[in-house]
Amino acid sequence: MATPTLVKGSARSTRSTRSTIALKLLMAVTGLVFVGYVLAHMYGNLKVFAGQESFDSYAEHLREIGEPLLPYEGLLWIIRVVLLLSLVGHAYAAYTLWARAAKARTQRYTVKKAAGATLSSRTMRWGGTALLLFVVFHVLHLTTRTITPGSNSDSPYERLVAGFQPEFWYVAAFYLLATAALAMHLRHGVWSASQTLGLTNSAAARRRANLAGYTLAVVVAGGFAIVPLAVLLGIVD
Repeated sequence: MATPTLVKGSARSTRSTRSTIALKLLMAVTGLVFVGYVLAHMYGNLKVFAGQESFDSYAEHLREIGEPLLPYEGLLWIIRVVLLLSLVGHAYAAYTLWARAAKARTQRYTVKKAAGATLSSRTMRWGGTALLLFVVFHVLHLTTRTITPGSNSDSPYERLVAGFQPEFWYVAAFYLLATAALAMHLRHGVWSASQTLGLTNSAAARRRANLAGYTLAVVVAGGFAIVPLAVLLGIVD
């Protein structure tokens, strides 16, 4: 009589393991989508240093790519849908895994810091939540123009620069804090994705994954942070 119970429990355990692996793969793949996007978005933001005409032309060009095969803003909407689906998948996988980990603890206990654990790994979940809230603010600020500190101009350049003026220092501070959270999320995210995809099977591979995480974090966070800092310092006006 014990054998069927054992088999049933084993099957349930196998399904749970497969589900966990699938969720981790979903996080890794959607994370790679976001890496590609933030790199492209960072490049676009840096156009601000080329001046208003260059930045506004770039913003308009994004809306015209694919015409006449695609309607005006067609490619942008495709990108938005892909990002939204990736965001839903990424958040679902993250919070499901988080809930499972919490449920697995049958008794409350003090969690000791694991050897070698980094700040970015320990704050991954909360940092991701903070980034999600920032994305909402960012869309309301520069996409839907619901929040318009400084200017609601039709010029993307003017809206960007106006929002980071010294009198709106808190907006710039919010963006800078978000870039710090993004840096930590990217650093550990690249490492975790590399593990999930089987790219850390040797000491050399682990070093490469770690270096890639730090490099991407510094490049992306630095690229995003330099824009509000340049406005605050009067380098861009």
